[in-house]
Amino acid sequence: MADIVGIGANVYDILITVPKFPEEDTKIKADSIKKSGGGPCATGLVAASKLGGKTAFIGNVSDDAQGKFLVEDFEKYAVSTEFVTVEKGYDSFESHVILSEETVSRTCIFHRGNVPPTELDDEQINAIKNAKILMVDGNDIKAATEGAKIARENRVKVLYDAGGLYEGIDELLENTDILIPSEEFALGKTGADKVSEAAKILYEKYNPEVVVITCGKKGGVMYDGEKLSEYPAFLVDAVDSNGSGDVFHGAFAFSVSKGMEYYDACVFSSAVSAIKCMGLGARESVPSYEKTIEFLKERGINV
Repeated sequence: MADIVGIGANVYDILITVPKFPEEDTKIKADSIKKSGGGPCATGLVAASKLGGKTAFIGNVSDDAQGKFLVEDFEKYAVSTEFVTVEKGYDSFESHVILSEETVSRTCIFHRGNVPPTELDDEQINAIKNAKILMVDGNDIKAATEGAKIARENRVKVLYDAGGLYEGIDELLENTDILIPSEEFALGKTGADKVSEAAKILYEKYNPEVVVITCGKKGGVMYDGEKLSEYPAFLVDAVDSNGSGDVFHGAFAFSVSKGMEYYDACVFSSAVSAIKCMGLGARESVPSYEKTIEFLKERGINV
């Protein structure tokens, strides 16, 4: 059985690399165009798998060409598709991602498609009960919330990659053990001016074990109810930031599943994300566990 299971967005990405972001009503030549699997939860599972974790995705996909690609991409990276249900005649969640070489930014234009939401079956529920970590991202909200409740009833930790301020997420937040919001989410959800303040508000309101706010190249903060800590970002020659947050969450799930303390998991996950940004692609550039440990040791850090 998988140690890390996930319920959330599974997206067909078209990645378009351009010298700089195009102006409106112009044409620009792309340096490359490639297809990839995407989505916060899905890419997080790939990251955890590449680090050495046993992972599985729980959810529905379409039988269209994009859906078939998504299943194949999971299998390419050893993410189990045993708990994936193929729904016939629907359109997949699709995103076109513009990657600017000039600013190393990424801009997403997406359409959610119409694949039906997941209704958890007995096998999927059993997979959650037997995992160590359930990853969710606020998508497929009904199944994610039900899954989170099942997980907590069975002492399985729920890790919430909180990036979007979607409707109906409060119940999911209330059933989260490891809350990892983006800076934008944390400030938007709380109305706070500083991430340190937002971390404390989120902790006091939703009572997770830990709140970790990711702040991109600024690093981030962690609050466990007693101590507020800052963790570093690593300065690297970045070429592609797409999926860096998703990779951080997957690395965090992996490290916690292996017994790492939360602050060490922050540092480890930050390193994994930094290394990923040095190569093209949200998934193919995720490093191994060994490469990440070597990266940290070169900087005098042991986790």
